[in-house]
Amino acid sequence: MNIGIPKERRPFEYRVGLSPAGVEILSQMGSQVYVEHEAGVGAGFSDREYEKAGARLVYSGEEVYGRADLLLKVARPLKAELEWLRPETALMAALHLASARQDKLDVLIEKKITSIAYEKIALADGTRPVLRPFSQMCGAMAASIAARCLQNNWGGKGILLGGMPGVPPAEVAILGGGVVGTYATQAFLGLGAHVTVLDRNILALQRIVDRFPGVSTMISTRRNIERVASFVDVLVGAVLVPGERTPLLVPREVVRSMKPRSVIVDVDIDEGGSVETARPTTHDQPSFIEEGVIHYCVPNIPGVVARTCVHSFVNAVMPFVIEMAEKGVEKAIDENPAIEIAVGTRGGKLSHMGRFTARKDGEDGLE
Repeated sequence: MNIGIPKERRPFEYRVGLSPAGVEILSQMGSQVYVEHEAGVGAGFSDREYEKAGARLVYSGEEVYGRADLLLKVARPLKAELEWLRPETALMAALHLASARQDKLDVLIEKKITSIAYEKIALADGTRPVLRPFSQMCGAMAASIAARCLQNNWGGKGILLGGMPGVPPAEVAILGGGVVGTYATQAFLGLGAHVTVLDRNILALQRIVDRFPGVSTMISTRRNIERVASFVDVLVGAVLVPGERTPLLVPREVVRSMKPRSVIVDVDIDEGGSVETARPTTHDQPSFIEEGVIHYCVPNIPGVVARTCVHSFVNAVMPFVIEMAEKGVEKAIDENPAIEIAVGTRGGKLSHMGRFTARKDGEDGLE
């Protein structure tokens, strides 16, 4: 099998679809891996490392896309990249098709691309092994992001998350007690904040309480969200329904009720966002002010900790990539339900899209 590893072309995306260690495994299995020139530089991997691992270097995006039977990316492709895909080939990436633009879906369908979304790969017990490291890093980084946004030089109200003797800590509310919410809770507690976690699943809240006894928990209802929004300094959106658009939990009027220069970190933005006033931003201009509240809404939060992210992500995804290299993409899909459930498009049709609503051309959202 010919496997392609292109350079990521989204702004401030430093990750790469496979590390040299992963390339070495596939090369030893007999696959030919094509790596675009300097694809791994942002994550600290040189072309020489890839060549020693058995890869062949190519010097344009068109070539790596054109040679690949299976293309491995991290971020969803841009429209121009989709045009480079050969018909009836396969693509693996964090695709988030539930919030993708319709014109991009049309290309995948017209070219009969088999697209597999990392965030939707699911084991029999419901766990999502490839999504997990991304979620862990997003949660862990949410606290440091919020700490910066609360600083005066970032436009914040000048609050130290952990407070000081005689000065109470910042109040933080986290919407969602899953992987992102758990790691965000751990990080905020580590910086000394007082944390409240909201989730509609009482078992998720029980796990939070068992692990973090000092954390307050509440059932996620409209009334409770309104209540915490009125007093918190930081509100974190940490809800994900893989394959579906994130439910809108915080309407504009609730944002309006928050204290001036409070901070919203909407980790859900890559699936549409759980806050009505949120819109995607980038790492060079990560925040904006809406209704007097600072919003941080970068879709690829772990893209700037590329080396850690790539190593962790490759550890999780390699068993599935190896299976496809051994069996072929179509056979691996048919024989492994964990991969099959992650298929977004196949044979010119949509698959497993849940409550799918694509964005129209020109609509604000992810490109």
